[in-house]
Amino acid sequence: MHDGLVVVTGGGGFIGGALVASLRQQGYKRIRAVDVKPQEHWYQRFPDVENLTLDLNLRDSCDTAAKGAYEIYNLAANMGGMGFIEKNKALCMLSVLINTHMLQAAVKHGVSRFFYSSSACVYNGDKQKVFEAPSLKEEDAYPALAEDGYGWEKLFSERMCRHFREDFGLYTRVARFHNVYGPWGTWFGGREKAPAAICRKVIEAKLAGKHEIEIWGTGNQTRSFMYIDDCLEGIQKILNSDILEPINLGSSEAVSINQLVDMVEAIAGIKLKRNYDLTAPQGVNGRNSDNTLIQKYLHWEPSIPLQKGMEKTYAWIYDQYQAREKGEAGVVKEFVTT
Repeated sequence: MHDGLVVVTGGGGFIGGALVASLRQQGYKRIRAVDVKPQEHWYQRFPDVENLTLDLNLRDSCDTAAKGAYEIYNLAANMGGMGFIEKNKALCMLSVLINTHMLQAAVKHGVSRFFYSSSACVYNGDKQKVFEAPSLKEEDAYPALAEDGYGWEKLFSERMCRHFREDFGLYTRVARFHNVYGPWGTWFGGREKAPAAICRKVIEAKLAGKHEIEIWGTGNQTRSFMYIDDCLEGIQKILNSDILEPINLGSSEAVSINQLVDMVEAIAGIKLKRNYDLTAPQGVNGRNSDNTLIQKYLHWEPSIPLQKGMEKTYAWIYDQYQAREKGEAGVVKEFVTT
């Protein structure tokens, strides 16, 4: 650990907020969290952290965010689940402004270390057509055929991190996130991902007594889902490593969407009639993380079982749902300093 200023962009989001919480627990004293959202809409917020509301699409905002920083975790992006990504391709592409301006600001202010969160959406779509969850190796990003919009922006920004390292000597590390889930994340409103969406739908069905659920696509699509604690540990391990190329950060435990629904039904103690919406956004057929490279470099990989993580996530969303129904305070919590 160091006593320099640590900046987390996207600090009002799911992963960013969790990272700020983790850094505090580790004893970091100088943390700056930056997000475009009004602070009352941040997922986690701490009074002993420098919390800034800035639009990081703008160069001046990135300059303010990076000033005096030792280390930057750049997690800010326009993103969400498939429903958001498929309908907002231009908006997703515009995140290129965030990473461009943050990299420029990092060089300008002599930042020592820069972490960039990329995505499994960079992978070649032709390698993800089968349902038997192909394990995607890092090399499978090329020849490039990334997820339209969101994936192309991530792939481009990965390369920009590399060239800033090569041309300007900026210490950059890049991880390709595979579906991160857990408490303190988006669970309604259109940007949520499958684990949270399914938890919410099962909770709605259970509490309403209407034992039906809508599933996007056939339910045969396969994915892996990484619990937030594994993600946070991986981010810091990768930043502290000698891994120069973009590397997978994801669970290798693949499940189909139908299996994920089975799991949440079991947690909730109900069975639901499934209605499949074949017109809904559903993404690629199969995607899983090949963890050969991260095991080789770090002798570690995300390992929290999906069942354990989903139990915690379901319980948290259930509490949030109940509070929302009663008109109580939303998800944002202001934590007292411990």
